[in-house]
Amino acid sequence: METERLPRRLRRVREIWGLHQPALFFLTICVVGRNKVLDNEKVFTWLLAFLLGSSQRYGWYPKRFVLMPDHLHLIAWQGNSSVSLGQWIKAMKAVIAKRKFAWQQGFFNHLLRSGESEAQKWEYIRFNPVRAGLVSRPQEWPYGGEIIYDKNGPCFVCGTEL
Repeated sequence: METERLPRRLRRVREIWGLHQPALFFLTICVVGRNKVLDNEKVFTWLLAFLLGSSQRYGWYPKRFVLMPDHLHLIAWQGNSSVSLGQWIKAMKAVIAKRKFAWQQGFFNHLLRSGESEAQKWEYIRFNPVRAGLVSRPQEWPYGGEIIYDKNGPCFVCGTEL
């Protein structure tokens, strides 16, 4: 991704970290009114299909995620020839909601600077269902996991124990 395509506030950050490493983001996307409509098999299936096709279709590589009843936490990295983060999130919202519910406008994003930062965010994400009182252990929550990339393409690994 060229520096010129970044928002002005992120251009200097990109220069500091170098232009050759992929940008890794921690994202949170919420439902309007924090309505609890996401924690079901249908929405999870739509989300997973979107995420598995994102690298080829949008140039975005979802890595780890947890789908909560009223929001989505996601760690994803941006490929070199990707659509903008905003375009990708807009497409994701449309595909997942399917006009059955509405997402809040915008989303929260944080650019991760290191593997340590990513590990800390993943720890926060995977324990979210425990803190919400939905399960007693993170691995009991069925709506999350990791996407692995290999020569055969993306593959989903269920669970938040990773």
